[in-house]
Amino acid sequence: MLNEFKQYLLGIGKSENTALNYCDKVKLYFKWCLDSFGSEPQQLYRANVLDYISYMKTIKRYSPKSVNNHLSSLRSFNEFLIFSGRQTELAIVKNDFMKIQTQYANPCTVEQKDVEAFRQRLLEGGNKRDFAIVTLYTYTGIRRSECVNLRLDQINLIAKEIYVVGKGDKQRTVYLNDKTVHAIREYLKVRNSDSPYLFVSRQSEKMAASRINQIFNQYSDIITPKMLRHYFCSHALDTGDYKIHEVANQAGHSNVQTTLIYSNPSARQMKEKANKL
Repeated sequence: MLNEFKQYLLGIGKSENTALNYCDKVKLYFKWCLDSFGSEPQQLYRANVLDYISYMKTIKRYSPKSVNNHLSSLRSFNEFLIFSGRQTELAIVKNDFMKIQTQYANPCTVEQKDVEAFRQRLLEGGNKRDFAIVTLYTYTGIRRSECVNLRLDQINLIAKEIYVVGKGDKQRTVYLNDKTVHAIREYLKVRNSDSPYLFVSRQSEKMAASRINQIFNQYSDIITPKMLRHYFCSHALDTGDYKIHEVANQAGHSNVQTTLIYSNPSARQMKEKANKL
């Protein structure tokens, strides 16, 4: 049934990574049911869902955001069950989601010197593919799924543009700086593959998303792909050269409110302000 659920999610425009993430959270719910009742449910029952919410809050001590993420996955699973004729009613309602105060502090937790030191370690490591990937992340804010799915025919290094297909198959043009163009050109000189995808591995014509995490882990104990996405948005606004809507377009934010948070002070700066009181 979970495989059907995954195909349903892909069919309504969810990305491969989102579909897998939703399935993983539904698996956790199934495991909780198996441990609690001795069997996995064939549909969602509201009483069970309410007990599961209590379990996530009091036993697992999930944050409100994490609870809501699990509920979003279950809500989509609930909609799939109705779509496939296995269930007729919704077991999860809007009021089940926890209210969360809008985050104020900028989510970026690394500074420019940290990022440039990270890139330098990649450069000295000698792997031009890995250096190109990290440079692309640093200066475009691209998502991991967008990076591994980037095809050669979506790249125009002369125009300094890449054509990205993001969440929900939304398409956007992302503009490259000279550092990124140079890094990709150097990689293309040693790239030996007939694959249509830009980034390839020895085992496959397209890199696995998990391999990107491994690259980051190899060169840093702190910096992650998502962290570099935060860094790009924050740094682009800090320079004063980008407007909010321009950063939103580069990063593929569907709502400019998501981008606005990067104009706020960082948590470190907020603590410094608090100490001055």
